Amino acid sequence: MNYSDKVLDHFMNPRNVGELDNPDGVGQVGNINCGDIMRMTIKVVDNRISDIRFKTFGCGAAIAVSSMVTEMVRGKTLEESVTVNRDDVAGALGGLPEKKLHCSNLGTDALKAAVNDYWRRTGHPEKIVPLEDEHLEHQAEEQNSACCGSNERGCRQSADSGPVERTGD
Repeated sequence: MNYSDKVLDHFMNPRNVGELDNPDGVGQVGNINCGDIMRMTIKVVDNRISDIRFKTFGCGAAIAVSSMVTEMVRGKTLEESVTVNRDDVAGALGGLPEKKLHCSNLGTDALKAAVNDYWRRTGHPEKIVPLEDEHLEHQAEEQNSACCGSNERGCRQSADSGPVERTGD
């Protein structure tokens, strides 16, 4: 599979990896078919994403997408952030192989799930936006459940542990 230099850079040197302490919003989505799971945590100041981190269990493209999404939305308003779509992310990465385009859906949907969580927590459910794709979305109160309930890719995550980071394809 051929990856662009940008994809390889964001895979080999991912930005904003980890999880924020006391996040204002948490979004976690998974794809049952491929086993990828993305979790994003955000801090919001004056309606802007002031900080964002991700943890991803998935392939190199999934890690690169997560990294790029965090770079694209830091400093944007919440409303601007949720307009970033899978084509924007794939374009910013210099393209993705056809088989990996679903990764860009997961990245934007993890972000939207985190923003939606923030809007729920702050009493603005009318602002909630739909996800781009159908995924298994985990609500913030379900953070401690075992990933997507699948044992694909050897996932043996216990119910009391958080998502795992993966650094290989």
